[in-house]
Amino acid sequence: MSDNAAGNIIRTVLHPVSDLARAKEVYSALLGVAPQTDGSFYVGYEVDGQQIGLVPGGGPQGMTSPVAYWHVPDLAAKLAEVVAAGAVVREDVRDVGGGRLVATVTDPDGNVLGLLQDQ
Repeated sequence: MSDNAAGNIIRTVLHPVSDLARAKEVYSALLGVAPQTDGSFYVGYEVDGQQIGLVPGGGPQGMTSPVAYWHVPDLAAKLAEVVAAGAVVREDVRDVGGGRLVATVTDPDGNVLGLLQDQ
């Protein structure tokens, strides 16, 4: 997988789930691998550089549909750029552990877009 000219590509998609145990069975079968991270608050898979996460109840961010996260080299700069272009901050920058920063914005149609930076 190669990066685009700006270095921003989707590598992570989080899915809100109502029953984590049942969802884990389905995604394990679909992806053909066991979860890399398996907790009560998050189950994560990595397949060929793609990260798929299951978030029970939509997590603290209250997700109601899957959210794709663009991996960016400078989260603060990209957040400022997309807000200047008309996006609205939904969830400001926060550290989710392991040096990973995330933020979400909505586009003019209300679609949620994720931004992610690994430090």
